[in-house]
Amino acid sequence: MRHSIDTTLLTFGLILLLWVPVQPAQAQNGKAKLKIFILAGQSNMEGKGSVETMDFQLQDPAKKSRFAHLKQGDNWVQRDDVWIDYLGNNGQRHGKLTVGYGVSKEGDQRLFGPELGFGWTVGDALEEEVLIIKTAWGGKSLDRDFRPPSRGFPDSLNEVVEQRQKRDPELTVEKYKEGYGHFYRQMMGEVHKVLADLKTYVPDYHDQGYEIAGFVWFQGWNDQYAPTSVEDYEENMAGFINDVRKTLGTPELPFVIGAMGHNGDEQKGKIRQIADGQAAVAERPEFKGNVVTLRTSKYWDMEAQAAFDKYWANKETRDVEKWKTFGNDRPYHYLGSPVFFYNTGVAFGDAMLKLMND
Repeated sequence: MRHSIDTTLLTFGLILLLWVPVQPAQAQNGKAKLKIFILAGQSNMEGKGSVETMDFQLQDPAKKSRFAHLKQGDNWVQRDDVWIDYLGNNGQRHGKLTVGYGVSKEGDQRLFGPELGFGWTVGDALEEEVLIIKTAWGGKSLDRDFRPPSRGFPDSLNEVVEQRQKRDPELTVEKYKEGYGHFYRQMMGEVHKVLADLKTYVPDYHDQGYEIAGFVWFQGWNDQYAPTSVEDYEENMAGFINDVRKTLGTPELPFVIGAMGHNGDEQKGKIRQIADGQAAVAERPEFKGNVVTLRTSKYWDMEAQAAFDKYWANKETRDVEKWKTFGNDRPYHYLGSPVFFYNTGVAFGDAMLKLMND
């Protein structure tokens, strides 16, 4: 598809390309460089893994071993070597990595996302301290909300505006354009804010230097709905990777893409098309060796799916308390399954470590 490029968007893109953080050349003060990972996406990167359900599963011998290290007595473990900053729908918060950095509000530990398994995996593998910068907002598309500057505007812009004007006659094309790339700009702004004040986010940081070591992307659901967003996904994702790398001055920054995994092996329709587009990005020659796509469908929790069908979807056999021992949300949020969200985070971490080693 062809795309028109607006001068305002181009100007913003050029500003970002010039806004490159200065990375210290070597570690100072005898400490190893801080490793920084960026995680971004929509609601499932925000995190819908149910801590309540995970607590139930800690009583299940078959599942306990997966989660046992996350809790000591009545308290969830906080890592001393992995830190997180999270900007999302409920504002910004930061601290030591533990449960609760999902969609839940500050001080509320009900939910977690892929950051938990990811942080434990890279934290255990690396000698350096780790900082995760997570920016995620529910209901956001790559086609519009996270649209990278280099992609301009889609050819379907006027068609989309005309449809929306039926509900909002006052809406103008110029006003609607403002939303394109809004959350891309929010994401990059948060990254630069944190990099400029690392001691706030990692209290024992002593100017030893840092390395932006990798980026994880987990998103896709809302790209089912715009006229060309499915067929354009691969190009949009490629533009996203290139623009992020240029902005950060990291031309070969390792990227892990989590392909949509809804419905597991039974995936079809637009969901499958988007997942295929996400997989195709990593096959591009220009990304060989530094971009990988994981099919998260392999981590779909079949046990939680069966429980959802029996104890929630079927009114005749509905049993909410039993359902909560398997999951705690709808299928589009991967059933709120702690098994899915933790396993997926671990897989992201393993893939990232492999890219770094390669």
